[in-house]
Amino acid sequence: MTITQLKYVLAVAEHKNFTLAAEKCFVTQPTLSMQIQKIEEELSILIFDRSKKPIQLTEIGQKIVNQAKNIVNEADRIQDIVEQQKGFIGGEFRLGIIPTIMPTLLPMFLNNFIKKYPKVKLIIEELNTEEIIVKLNNGHLDAAIAATPLQEEKIKEIVLYFEPFMAYIPESHEHFDKKEIEISDLNLDEILLLQDGHCFRDGILNLCKNNPKNEFSHFQIESGSFETLIKLADEGLGTTLLPFLHTLDLKEADKLKLRHFKEPKPAREVSLIYPKSELKIQIIDALRSTITGVIKGAIVFQNVEVISPLAKSRN
Repeated sequence: MTITQLKYVLAVAEHKNFTLAAEKCFVTQPTLSMQIQKIEEELSILIFDRSKKPIQLTEIGQKIVNQAKNIVNEADRIQDIVEQQKGFIGGEFRLGIIPTIMPTLLPMFLNNFIKKYPKVKLIIEELNTEEIIVKLNNGHLDAAIAATPLQEEKIKEIVLYFEPFMAYIPESHEHFDKKEIEISDLNLDEILLLQDGHCFRDGILNLCKNNPKNEFSHFQIESGSFETLIKLADEGLGTTLLPFLHTLDLKEADKLKLRHFKEPKPAREVSLIYPKSELKIQIIDALRSTITGVIKGAIVFQNVEVISPLAKSRN
């Protein structure tokens, strides 16, 4: 039994198809099938039920896959140990970032990071939180930047910063003249929200969970773009909430419509998250130090209250 054979098993378990698994492993389908058959013959069991479409794990196969993940991770750690001993920070690193963080945070740290660590090849994907969790658990991401806490058993979280919520109030709105906004001022019926799947949307719903909601509404719209929500608010169709970093690039005329919340300011916790196996931890540490270094000058708020990004906390 070899590490390579175990990787083939994991590929088939993930893709539920021998041909697709072979493509992902860059081998021919007969080669992959033969190597998996060798393991099954060695163990005198069947890992996969090939009679089902798509291919399914047998009961013992599921246990073997769980153990194979641990073995492959531990094997990868050997290279990590060597690189850490040599002080080497380089190689391919796959990073996921949620959509409401990517446009503002990435430009702040990316240039600094690639100049300081030129041997690291960053592969960055914009993914929602659910996709990130799946990819971290499947080994398809090395780390991610997301709103936390997530309460995921197999994932570690390092807090990078706390980002306050800002209210965007058009001039026609009754609260425009207020210098600061209270949570009780929010009317969920008139808040323009991001579409489902965004954890910032879930944070807003959690923030407003105790506010009364009118069952009647003239219209309902959900967008994937803060810019769209801002334009709709300017048309007098409601208000919206924005993450603080997003407000830094607004036009000066639009900044006049921003309102801070009274302390403690509602905020989201933004963290660097990664599997507990801590593979490539030297690159994770390098990312953390780079991001916290650039963010200090942008966010100086202290008295904040973290609003959970978890949809289930609203129930």
